[in-house]
Amino acid sequence: MPRYALKIEYNGAPFFGWQRQKEHVSVQGAIEHALTKITPEAPLVQGAGRTDAGVHATGQVAHLDLARDWDPFRLSEALNYHLRNDPVAILTAARVDDMFHARFGAVEREYLFRVISRRAPMTHEAGLVWCVKYPLNLDAMRQATSHLIGKHDFTTFRSTICQAQSPVKTLDELRIEAVDIPYGTEFRFHIRARSFLHNQVRSFVGSLVQVGSGSWAPIDMKTALAARERPACGPVAPPHGLYLAHVRYPVDPFAGKTPV
Repeated sequence: MPRYALKIEYNGAPFFGWQRQKEHVSVQGAIEHALTKITPEAPLVQGAGRTDAGVHATGQVAHLDLARDWDPFRLSEALNYHLRNDPVAILTAARVDDMFHARFGAVEREYLFRVISRRAPMTHEAGLVWCVKYPLNLDAMRQATSHLIGKHDFTTFRSTICQAQSPVKTLDELRIEAVDIPYGTEFRFHIRARSFLHNQVRSFVGSLVQVGSGSWAPIDMKTALAARERPACGPVAPPHGLYLAHVRYPVDPFAGKTPV
């Protein structure tokens, strides 16, 4: 059976996460339902990451096996037609080797978390960013990130329902940039690693905002990490500021492909 990779963008607001669920709408479920409209075998879709309820994506990757050959462009067009009532888009599709696996073949995942600091509430981007009404100290937050880079036991920043076998992960990058916007500042947290614990990124950002607001000193991030216990974590950031931005593979399955 020919295998295809999909690059997917979605607004997570109406979904209970990526993963298929019996009683709730999910991104995976929406794509699989669209597939039932174009092929009788109802193939399952395997995603690179299981984003939580309300989390968005600009670069989710998934793969699926079909009973017959499809032109990748025609496949993406057909899926987008049947997804037209959902905030989900197939950005591009590619025929891939049978050994390609969207989840287990990934060598790195990159997340983006968007925080906007301004007094006025959000209008156009409501539900797409975390808006805080107080100023944030960029230099202090950048100092705090230095304690998180590298290989650590991240129990403090791990959800109590996390199913990972080990809390030890290697964080490759946690970079913060600030962009001036009308009457405020947008802070973009770029976070890269091979894999993450459940709620790890949102826990990082929530704790870093504590530093930025002055509630924590930068060294408090090191103390929290060393505690290796969940109560030492700062408030967890809300899901609607988080985006799965990119998934990397040893060989880019979409290299040279023209986006839809």
